[in-house]
Amino acid sequence: MDNLFDLRNKTALITGSSRGLGFTLAKGLAEAGAKVILNSETPEHLENSRKTMEYSGFDVLAFAFDVNSEEEAGAAIDEIEKTSGPIDILINNAGYQFRGPLENFPVDEWRKILDINLTGAFITARQTARHMIKRQAGKIINICSLQSEFGRKTIAPYAASKGGLKMLTRAMAVEWGSHNIQVNGIGPGYFKTEMTSALWNDEEFDSWVKNRTPAGRWGDTEELIGTMIYLATAASNFVSGQVIFVDGGVSVSM
Repeated sequence: MDNLFDLRNKTALITGSSRGLGFTLAKGLAEAGAKVILNSETPEHLENSRKTMEYSGFDVLAFAFDVNSEEEAGAAIDEIEKTSGPIDILINNAGYQFRGPLENFPVDEWRKILDINLTGAFITARQTARHMIKRQAGKIINICSLQSEFGRKTIAPYAASKGGLKMLTRAMAVEWGSHNIQVNGIGPGYFKTEMTSALWNDEEFDSWVKNRTPAGRWGDTEELIGTMIYLATAASNFVSGQVIFVDGGVSVSM
């Protein structure tokens, strides 16, 4: 049974992992035995996070690149494969959010959201999958969202990007399934993160979330780790194209 959830001798690249949710997931992977490769656009944040994990005794590397740059992402992934060994697990976590009424939403912000949340996941997964296909093995996990299923005011572009990521997850699973690559998504509900700080610090919205969520509370980011480990290990070898919602029951409640 232990072998089903064993990440020893596995290498995982997680994008957008210098802080916040990504850093929590990176620590979860490391605690489960994986060698972790952190990623961010900001080298300073990245190096601080790498040192923090290294100080805790984890096997960790860091590569700074823009997930939305085909050149940067491609070169970095090729370099990782060449110098650090095969990427067994890719977690597309890099994300961006900007809120505003749709009728006045800035087009440049719309493009930035889709570029990072959707196109970045495509670019990073495509380049990593090319190596996985040669080995006939791999796990790709896309961090989707509850907003791929529900609309809410002021976040239409974010919902569009996450809805697209859900369908991209399914398409990747179909395209690469014959190469023994499993592609799945995790759909977080309402979690307390840096990105949502303005929301959980808003008394009215905080109350709405607690009333709307059957569990009666916000999620803690550590509560995503178990689902991630399941999707990253042999326990999920016949699971592909799925988005598992970790949301305290929001997606099944009226």
